Amino acid sequence: MEMEPSLFYSLILFPVFLYTTFKLLSKSRRLRNLPPGPTPLPIIGNLHHLKPPLHRAFHRMSQTYGPIFSLWFGSRLAVVVSSPSAFQECFTKNDIVLANRPRSLSGKYIFYNYTTVGSCSYGDHWRNLRRITSLDVLSTQRTHSFAGIRKDETDRLMTKLAKETGSGFSEVELSSIFHNMTYNNMMRMISGKRYYGDDHDMKDLNEAKEFRDTVTELLQMAGVSNKADYIPFLRWFDFGNSQKKLKNISNRFDDFLNKLIQENRTRKQHEEGENSMIHHLLNLQESDPYYYTDQIIKGLALAMLFAGTDSSAVTLEWSLCNLLNHPEVLNKAREEIETQIGEERLLSESDLPKLPYLRNIILESLRLYTPAPLLIPHVSSQDITIGGFNVPKNTIVMINAWGMHRDPTVWSDATCFNPERFEKEGEEKKLVAFGLGRRACPGEAMAMHGVGFTLGLLIQCFDWKRVSEEPIDMRERNWFTLSRSQTIFQQCGLCVKNENASAMPSSH
Repeated sequence: MEMEPSLFYSLILFPVFLYTTFKLLSKSRRLRNLPPGPTPLPIIGNLHHLKPPLHRAFHRMSQTYGPIFSLWFGSRLAVVVSSPSAFQECFTKNDIVLANRPRSLSGKYIFYNYTTVGSCSYGDHWRNLRRITSLDVLSTQRTHSFAGIRKDETDRLMTKLAKETGSGFSEVELSSIFHNMTYNNMMRMISGKRYYGDDHDMKDLNEAKEFRDTVTELLQMAGVSNKADYIPFLRWFDFGNSQKKLKNISNRFDDFLNKLIQENRTRKQHEEGENSMIHHLLNLQESDPYYYTDQIIKGLALAMLFAGTDSSAVTLEWSLCNLLNHPEVLNKAREEIETQIGEERLLSESDLPKLPYLRNIILESLRLYTPAPLLIPHVSSQDITIGGFNVPKNTIVMINAWGMHRDPTVWSDATCFNPERFEKEGEEKKLVAFGLGRRACPGEAMAMHGVGFTLGLLIQCFDWKRVSEEPIDMRERNWFTLSRSQTIFQQCGLCVKNENASAMPSSH
């Protein structure tokens, strides 16, 4: 018997109807009980609420909507967390679920199509990169092997300051000096080559300046500022020339990194530069060329340069500015160094465990002026709950570390500079500057070591004073990293301590 056409189509469409209804109901349930937040506009969502600096804008929103709130970046849901308990929940209970990174144009063009350790999704490739980073790049053994480089660069910095200031009070500009030192430090560890100094030709200086300028351009485009990441049709006509700019930046980075690899390959053939990271990875490439490709090596070098230069330099700058604004803390730090080290020699890296107050100064500077105030965003790989709210799959999860570090319910006198707070047991565990869980920064130990050593010598070797009676301006730039809006040049000065001037390292 022939079936009626209407019945036939009904039988065909009924399962489709049931499936569609189920999916809509499922999505509706997933979007219930979302964290509160401002009402989104059509198409752009809440992008109009993103006023720089974002960490301050998110902090203001948290005062209205609570420590867990949601925003729509175009059609993409984002959840901002400013609660320590919710932060712990994210990266203990939901650590694997939140181990992915959001896809962005910068990840595509700059970070080799999401294949670098900081941009790739959680999985076998990331685990391999993390293993390489932990064992072959940032292991305790390799960190110690670079001690001579760190000492040499810090000695050069002290000698340069001693020459420029003589024995009297002199104004100095330290922002660029700090950046040059951390850049030289990292470049020597990565490639065995330093770029800044009196002993280098203009070619090296131009290469370094071009790279640094390129980093500056990228930092101004980083974060969630690129609207084309969230409104896809803007990519059709390259809104704001963002793709054109990122492709240009990518080409410049790639040319620079290719030169580094080729130079190391040439030095390797002549059995030179054996301690550099690239040299070590090229050795591994010989035994496993399929995995240790040039692109993998370039991605690791790029990640190290991004993570280890600007953040260390700005932490040094914020720390010194805090000391200049609080001379009683500076005096206490100097007394600790004089007591533990004496005045007959300069402190060394091995002395750092004997200087807990110096460490507390750095921790307090990281608390108030976190280098990456929003950390790096995460993406949920499945539906989860955070603080009792639903967080659907593919939601961007952002951590406002800056807001958490200034939360008066967590910290006493939250906006005051008070290194003594870290003398209390358990306080350091509340600090989230380096993240938590699988995607936490693997370079924390090296960063704390380098910043502590340099800051300790700056305190030991020089008397520091502000140029003006007015406190140093502590406002920040509207960048991805928390840089000061003013350089130190017009804000402070120094004079060499006569008793330590004779202990300065010899000129290079």
